Amino acid sequence: MFALFSKEIKSFFTSILGYIIVGVFFVLTGLFVWVFRGNVIETGRSTLQNFFDIAPMLFLILIPAITMRMFAEERKSGTIELLFTQPISDVKLIAAKFLACEVLLLIALLPTLIYFWSVWQLGAADGKIDVGATWCSYLGLFLLGTIFVSIGLFASSITKNQIVAFLLAALFCFLMHYGFNFIYDLDILGSAGYVVKKIGIEHHYSYISMGVIDSRDIIYYITVSFLFLLGTRISLLSRKW
Repeated sequence: MFALFSKEIKSFFTSILGYIIVGVFFVLTGLFVWVFRGNVIETGRSTLQNFFDIAPMLFLILIPAITMRMFAEERKSGTIELLFTQPISDVKLIAAKFLACEVLLLIALLPTLIYFWSVWQLGAADGKIDVGATWCSYLGLFLLGTIFVSIGLFASSITKNQIVAFLLAALFCFLMHYGFNFIYDLDILGSAGYVVKKIGIEHHYSYISMGVIDSRDIIYYITVSFLFLLGTRISLLSRKW
C-alpha cells in the first residue's frame, strides 16, 4: 500500500502538470486576495474571506485534474489488471490513491499560508486577523477538498479516458456543491427546499468557512466522502460481475 502511495505522489511531480496545477491555484487565489476587487488592501480588512470564497470554484478544476488519472490511466494502460493480481485488497488500493490525493491537496494549500502570514503581519484598520476563524476556514476547505477527491476517484474509476474522468468529476463536484442550493433558490419545493439545500456541500461549507465548526457539518463531510469511496469500490468490484 505504501509503495503505491509513494508511486502516485512521485508520478504527479515527475511531470510538469503537477507544478502547473499547484502554481495556477496559488497565483489565482493570490490575485483574489491582493489584486481583484474586494482585496485585502482595498478593503483594509484583515481577512482571507475572498480566498475562502473563490477556492471552491478553483477546486472544481484543481482536484479533478489531480484525480482524473488515478484509475482511468490504470484502466487504459492495462496496469489495473496487474494491480488486481497483487496481494493488495481493493480497499487498500483505494486508500493508497485517496491518501496520495489528500497529500497533494495539502501541498496545494500549503503555499497559500503565505497569505495568512502576510495579512497577519500587515494587521489592517480593523485589527489583527482572526486566527482561530482562519484555521477553521482552512479545515473547512480541506474537508471540501476531501469530498471532491472522493468524487474524483469515483469518476476516474468508471472510465478509461482521463478527459472524461476530469469532466465527470468537475460536473459531479459542481452539482454536489452548487446544485442543491440552486434548487433551493428556485423556491419550488416549499418547506422541503431547505432539506434539499442541506444535502449540498455549499450549505455546510458556508458555515465552516466563517469559522463556525458544527459536528453535524463534520459528519456530513465524512459521510459523503465515504459514500463516494464506497461507490469507487463497487465500480472496481464490477469487474467480477
